[in-house]
Amino acid sequence: MTLRLLIAEDEDMIRNGIEKYIRLHTDRFAQIYTAQNGQEALDIIFQSRPDIMLLDVQMPLKDGSEVMKEAKGADILPATIILSGFEEFRYAQQALNYGAKNYMLKPSRSSDILAQILKIADDIEGPDRKETVEEGNNSGLVERAREYMEEYYCKDLTLQKVAEVVGISPGYLSTLFSQFLGVGFVDYLNRVRIEHACAYLKQNYFKTYEIAYKVGFHDEKYFTRVFKKVTGMTPSEYKKNH
Repeated sequence: MTLRLLIAEDEDMIRNGIEKYIRLHTDRFAQIYTAQNGQEALDIIFQSRPDIMLLDVQMPLKDGSEVMKEAKGADILPATIILSGFEEFRYAQQALNYGAKNYMLKPSRSSDILAQILKIADDIEGPDRKETVEEGNNSGLVERAREYMEEYYCKDLTLQKVAEVVGISPGYLSTLFSQFLGVGFVDYLNRVRIEHACAYLKQNYFKTYEIAYKVGFHDEKYFTRVFKKVTGMTPSEYKKNH
């Protein structure tokens, strides 16, 4: 973990949200810097030499094109991903001419941004680093997947979605779940959901169908089948016993 990342974005909510998402879902970066205007981004580039930069096009003091032009002129331009609104495409074209690696249209999902950043990280560190990450930090990958599932268990989670967040292929994540947890992805997700369902049942505030939807199931009958498979009893039996 030696790479340094710079996030240059003038909108506080977007900048802070992306930084928080990246810190939560990868430990790939030794340092993550943030800048709220173009001049601040340039200062960080000159002082800290980040390896990768996520760069907004329209910023105060200096826009993204100016930042890239000056950094390239000093031969210290990080590998750059451009963030731009549709109406700013002319500026984005200039940035691409200065050597931007990719161009993403606002609004972009944090998971998509992270995927592009990690792709560049792999390009910088080479396939040997990527292989080491997969072989040496497997337990960490599983733990990040578990943390994400614990937070978003009530959403429409899929193996594909969680694999994108962790930064590996769905097939590889499925293999890791079987290797480290002894269960498949769906079985583990169901266990997490049923655990939360049990907590709701103990409170005795909600009806069974309400709890089913609260923990991510869209069908009460299917929820009941899964609940019995995991706990050995139906939701009504569990509520009666607790």
